[in-house]
Amino acid sequence: MSRYLTPSKVGLLALISLYTDSVVPSTATIPVLSFLVSHLLPIESLGVADEVVSSHCDFTITVDSFRKATIILASGIPGRTIWDLLLKKLWEISSFDALHCFFDTLPFILEKTAEESQNADGDRAANSKLILLSRVSPLGAFVRRAQLEFTRLQFHDGIVFWKNFVSYRASTLQLWKRRNPAAGRSSFDSNLHEHRLGMDDRLTELVYGDITWDARKQPGVSTDDIEKLLEYQVDKMQKMGNRLPPLMKDQFRKMTKSGVTIPSLSHYLQFLDSWKAGDYTSSFDNLHRYFDYTMHNRDRTFYQYALLNLAILQADFGCYSDSIIAMEETISTARENNDMGCLNYSLSWLYHFSKAHPKDMGEVQKKGVLGADKDALAFLKAKAKETNMWSLLSTSLLSEAKLALSNGENVSHAFECLLKASHLNVTKNVVNAIGSQMMMQSSIYGRLGVTCQSWLSGELFLRCYANQSPIEDVMHCVCKSAYLLAQRGRYYEALDRMNEVDQESLRTLKYYQYWTAYLGMLKLQRHLHKDNLVAAEHILSQIHTIPFLGQDLLFTVVTLEIDLHVRRRDFSKAMSILENLASKLNDEEADVAQRIKIMTLKARIFDRAGIPQKGFSVALRAANLAHRALLLPGLWEAVGVVGRILISIKEYAAAARLLESIMPQVLECEDCDLAGGIFRFLADAHMGMAGQAKTGTLQRKEGLTKALECLDRSFDQFSRIEDIKGQYEMMAKKATIMHLNGDLVLANDCAAKYLDIKQAAKEHF
Repeated sequence: MSRYLTPSKVGLLALISLYTDSVVPSTATIPVLSFLVSHLLPIESLGVADEVVSSHCDFTITVDSFRKATIILASGIPGRTIWDLLLKKLWEISSFDALHCFFDTLPFILEKTAEESQNADGDRAANSKLILLSRVSPLGAFVRRAQLEFTRLQFHDGIVFWKNFVSYRASTLQLWKRRNPAAGRSSFDSNLHEHRLGMDDRLTELVYGDITWDARKQPGVSTDDIEKLLEYQVDKMQKMGNRLPPLMKDQFRKMTKSGVTIPSLSHYLQFLDSWKAGDYTSSFDNLHRYFDYTMHNRDRTFYQYALLNLAILQADFGCYSDSIIAMEETISTARENNDMGCLNYSLSWLYHFSKAHPKDMGEVQKKGVLGADKDALAFLKAKAKETNMWSLLSTSLLSEAKLALSNGENVSHAFECLLKASHLNVTKNVVNAIGSQMMMQSSIYGRLGVTCQSWLSGELFLRCYANQSPIEDVMHCVCKSAYLLAQRGRYYEALDRMNEVDQESLRTLKYYQYWTAYLGMLKLQRHLHKDNLVAAEHILSQIHTIPFLGQDLLFTVVTLEIDLHVRRRDFSKAMSILENLASKLNDEEADVAQRIKIMTLKARIFDRAGIPQKGFSVALRAANLAHRALLLPGLWEAVGVVGRILISIKEYAAAARLLESIMPQVLECEDCDLAGGIFRFLADAHMGMAGQAKTGTLQRKEGLTKALECLDRSFDQFSRIEDIKGQYEMMAKKATIMHLNGDLVLANDCAAKYLDIKQAAKEHF
């Protein structure tokens, strides 16, 4: 098989020749040029979809593709279409000698160089109708490359190429007969016609006996075509994080069987596919195989990239100590070779690894490779600007915003970093970083308690930028969107949103595990609200079997496990898990939101255990920390716990004023569990104030009325999230108030509804 030339490229050259002969009218110029450019420029520059590239016929052009593109276009010759002229051009190449003549005339459609113009024969006048191609244009570069590659062909390779072209063109014989009735079965070679040789003659069988005349046969590909396709697939897999599509994998398998020389880059492609599939052995083997080939053909400048890939591979499979060793050697080798791109990327990866796995970074921190977090980010930003690595600069700015939020610093600084990253992504067209930017924007709004803006940021990303962003960003956005829906009690919509994830994305083991764990977490949350503790424990045990959960997801699962033990009234077990979780979080490195959540959970456990006063100082510390960090959902939850403690010490008026002051912001968070709990505490406060008033007074009636209103609001919130315990607790309290008011009919109705809720829950289980 030819290294570059294929029969389909002869078709492209023939079409270019027609264009330069000025037989293509102005109305057909743009369609013809668009067709040519779409098959000459690199695949990634065309912006085509992966589904289109996955087709074998999109990078090897069939004769039918030429016909469909040109048969509807009229030519400059009356009564003839571009397809008619192209067909004639192809059949004019009627012998191996004619093929040589065709390639020998190609330089005449190119502009002459200055040296050629000086040496040109002055007697030969230039054809004024001939369009000359610039030598550096896409069409001119293709013509020059094709003519050079044909000149380099050995005689045997040239004969093979000619036979392939004859086989490629054979399907148009019937169409050619309509324009040229004299054409016959042997018209593909004028020598057979001149010497009156038939297809059954010995000489014909000797020369053309091995040609395949099957019109269904796919056109051949060259090594250059495969290299371009491999480069495109590798680039897509590295940027998007997906696996090799099954259709493309089948095509590569067919190419291998057809005898085409497969470049060494195919080993790297297999490495990426095995890595995403979770096959550690195959990925490790293919990585070594690829770089073994690379070291034979190139110098040691690629050694650091082998180490870089090895470090990332080992980290994904949980070999963190080996990964750090390989990354340190990568940094050292990149410095020796003065490879700033590899060095900056390695340092950036090491920084993000240190945030995800701080306990494994002890030795690295002692050596001072990164320094403090802020110093590391400042260094990365400076180096990214020097080397014009805009993607790294955008990532560093977003990491700085995340660090500011994690440390509880000023939110305005996080917004400043976010806006800088947004401006950089737009001006420098850093498309891959837009997903991370939108997710960071959603997180900031979520921490400020503006859930509607957080939701809109995620929806904007999924609708406008999902196709251009890495699968990991899309997966995280879909899961967060489903979590926000579940907070509002829209469980079926949340499950539908989770099922919207592309099945092709779930072929990657890492993303499938994350998606499975998140789906399990949503189901666990729903079963806890339904008080189905057996099912909740079963799902929890399944989630714990999934390895390599992210820190945020793992933290959420552990808090739900604590909730499970609290609902079972196993407070000692819940407190033990909480203390174990708190000991794992270093105050300097843990997210401030996680520290606030731990303190609030501790105070709530004390409350459920009947000793709420013991959690007063913890709740106040959580509220103070959340206020300084502007983490408003955590602040409202902590304030709610403080209000519950005030109620326990009979400070009902203070608790009511405190809880009423935060209710608008609580409802803005769109968290039904949080809102239902605050309304419940507010009802207890008004009930306590009514109990302190004298019987029959207006103050007592107002207190009972407000308590009933808060109980109804709390019941509505708990009903949305299907919280069974919350519902029948509100019904029990409402029945008690009705009984105190002397309305026995309504009290009996509430008691009956209470029993119906309990009975419905039992029947459901």
